[in-house]
Amino acid sequence: MTVSSVRTDRSRHGSPDSASGVRTQLTRRVQQAGLLSRRPGYYTAKVSLTLLGFIAGWAAFVLVGSSWWTLAVAAFLALAYTQVAFLGHDAGHKQIFASRRANYRLGLLLGNLGIGMSYGWWIDKHTRHHANPNQVDADPDIAVGALVFTSEQAHGRCPAGRWLSRLQAYLFFPLLLLEGLNLHVAGLRALTGPAITSRRDRISELSLFAVHVAAYLTAVFVVLIPWQALAFIAVHQALFGFYMGCSFAPNHKGMPVLSGDEELDYVQRQVLTSRNVRGNRVTDFVLGGLNYQIEHHLFPNMPRPNLRHAHPLIRSFCEEHGIAFVETGLITSYREVLRHLREVGRPALQAAQ
Repeated sequence: MTVSSVRTDRSRHGSPDSASGVRTQLTRRVQQAGLLSRRPGYYTAKVSLTLLGFIAGWAAFVLVGSSWWTLAVAAFLALAYTQVAFLGHDAGHKQIFASRRANYRLGLLLGNLGIGMSYGWWIDKHTRHHANPNQVDADPDIAVGALVFTSEQAHGRCPAGRWLSRLQAYLFFPLLLLEGLNLHVAGLRALTGPAITSRRDRISELSLFAVHVAAYLTAVFVVLIPWQALAFIAVHQALFGFYMGCSFAPNHKGMPVLSGDEELDYVQRQVLTSRNVRGNRVTDFVLGGLNYQIEHHLFPNMPRPNLRHAHPLIRSFCEEHGIAFVETGLITSYREVLRHLREVGRPALQAAQ
């Protein structure tokens, strides 16, 4: 889906002042329903159980010891790592504590120490994404990389890049197996490159990151023989990246891509570029609440358990104001992602013929 798919009904939304009024009206309804209130009980239980699963995974790793059964433990730890990452995401949006600093400190522990990913780098990148979802040259999540997300991006690549673009729909899921490695490397490059955080925060991040890497590699190579250790790392990191990628991919890929020239207010911009994934409480757990992407983008600091309660209210509001609210099943969302990747890769195919 491209920018031409976006339609703004100015007669419904009127002037910028009335557009601001729409956002205020929605916010008032959400606040009156108590959906922006903190959920300390939920997060106490959620953090405790998630960390318990994380610790249990490493305890199982030690108990299984030098055995090829350790690859099953690697798969479990990939799930545990992703659940820890979801909590880091919640902390990054200040959903857990009222204090910004408390959320930041928890995020550092979960991100840098827990899963070996720079929390400061991710916060910077994710904040820019939320401010400019699916906007070319502004949203880092649709910047040109291994994949392209617009026909213009595909057409402007070198011959090798155009070849990759032609095949990107087929390579999408295999490439997700490398996403875990990419997150680690990108975070480390950010921490050792131009400063995106204060000197004090950078030292904290690097220290925690180094402790994670040292502890991880020591545990793996002390408990396992070399070939088992390498296999464990490969399976663990590949499945971690695959799970993370499959959780985030349905949210925006295949939704309208904006050039920045569109006259869209905040509510339209966030809703039209986001896709919800239909499901149940199991889906909520597996996707870390990201299946309520529209609700999350409209109210990033809304606690995760409140998103499902906000869903009918926000969907009704969008229907009331003529704003397209897209919601699909999980498998359908992946089909739409692959269809979009195939469509934007066509200019590369034509250029090569």
